[in-house]
Amino acid sequence: MVARKKKSAKVKVSPLSDPLKQIHLHAAGIDAHSREHFVAVPVGSAPKDFVNPDANLPPHIRIFGTNTGDLEACAAWLQLCQVETVAVESTGVYHLALVEVLESHGITVLIADSRQTKSAPGRPKTDVLDCQWIQRLHSYGLLRASFQPGPEIRKLRAYERQREMLVSYAAMHIQHMQKALELMNCKLMNVLTDIVGVTGMLIIKAIVRGVRDPKRLAAYRHPNCKAEEAEIAAALQGTWKEEYVFELRQTLKLYEEYQRRLQDCDEQIEACLKQFQDVSKGQKLAAKKSSAKRKKHSMSFDVRGWLLKLLGVDATLLEGIDEATAFVLASELGPDLSAFATERHFTSWLGLSPNHRGSGGRVRRRSVKASATRAARAFRMAGAGCHHAKNALGAFYRRIAARSGGAKAVVATARKIAERFYRLVTKKGDYVRQAEDHYEEAYRLKLTKSLQRRAEELGYELTPIKPAANVAPTATPTATLS
Repeated sequence: MVARKKKSAKVKVSPLSDPLKQIHLHAAGIDAHSREHFVAVPVGSAPKDFVNPDANLPPHIRIFGTNTGDLEACAAWLQLCQVETVAVESTGVYHLALVEVLESHGITVLIADSRQTKSAPGRPKTDVLDCQWIQRLHSYGLLRASFQPGPEIRKLRAYERQREMLVSYAAMHIQHMQKALELMNCKLMNVLTDIVGVTGMLIIKAIVRGVRDPKRLAAYRHPNCKAEEAEIAAALQGTWKEEYVFELRQTLKLYEEYQRRLQDCDEQIEACLKQFQDVSKGQKLAAKKSSAKRKKHSMSFDVRGWLLKLLGVDATLLEGIDEATAFVLASELGPDLSAFATERHFTSWLGLSPNHRGSGGRVRRRSVKASATRAARAFRMAGAGCHHAKNALGAFYRRIAARSGGAKAVVATARKIAERFYRLVTKKGDYVRQAEDHYEEAYRLKLTKSLQRRAEELGYELTPIKPAANVAPTATPTATLS
């Protein structure tokens, strides 16, 4: 048997690139911590008569504290060393105050992901070496800046995150009230879908005041409540133990206090939104459906109107995005998405792009990049909300879920929504939702063309089945041998 001669593989040779050059000559690197910051500037940039307070360190490396005075001293020393740009490793929230002080002194700050600044193999790992390593990488332009919105958006983002925390704390006390009622064998949760609704709150307040008669408590039923008064009275025959009533009273006060704090937060958010420039160009909001109900913990002002002025478009037109989700996206991203060159860069940053790991011409593993951003979580929740939606994205979700499972369907649908959000915000165009039947018809045509092309490659021809009398035509063509 004669061995087959292997073909020599063609190797593409690219022209030699320029040697590695320093892009930022006046760059510094900072390794931020909770108690102290390690700062490294280029060698020789420190003043000649400078004496380092730490005798064990060279002049171009200094250690500063984290108090405000220390941060101001750090900024002054960087300016004395003629530093123009600084790379700071993202470490929790410890670097945020430092970044604000440096930016107030006119120093350009690049926040680098810690995954980019990992130590080289075999290099000793110390804080002093880390700051020098960050400075060296930044001077050669080897660090990519993390996405950071402007100061105005960061202010709005702080209010939004505070409000989200208040909502979560209020939800905890709802659970505590349910527990206290259950311990008293008061089955209010079995007859009311929401115990903090109008009927539920009136009954709970009456219980705290000392009312124990089930019929009197059931008389607080709202006319729109689905449960009948007799049914509510039967569920309110509790044991009314003193210790559990005390627990219910305290939990109710805490819940009401968080509701007042939420109102204060809404006022701050509305005042913050008034400071943004109106970029809507006089656009009008589309009318909402009359059947739309006000969700629990929704804001007390017109969120859609303010978001239209902030973004220039109505993001709630997108499938799966309501007012709360649109506000989260606006406060986390802002109206300026120029940091992302294309929608693919945007979805990759969100962790919604497939990450194929291949070797030898084969894909070994498929996954998505881990992302803890709140914007990514909002898009995933929007994608999960398309499960039963009667629109194009709902049909897309169900098709992917049937083929690959619900988890992958959520990511794929979230990517679709993120792409549409990017195009809507950047191009400021009109958005029209695609109907479910239009999507199904387009997908059927695409699938038919693919089958026809595949059949022609194999020497077959696709011919549609002729519909019989009084029988609806089938969408699946048959293959006949040509």
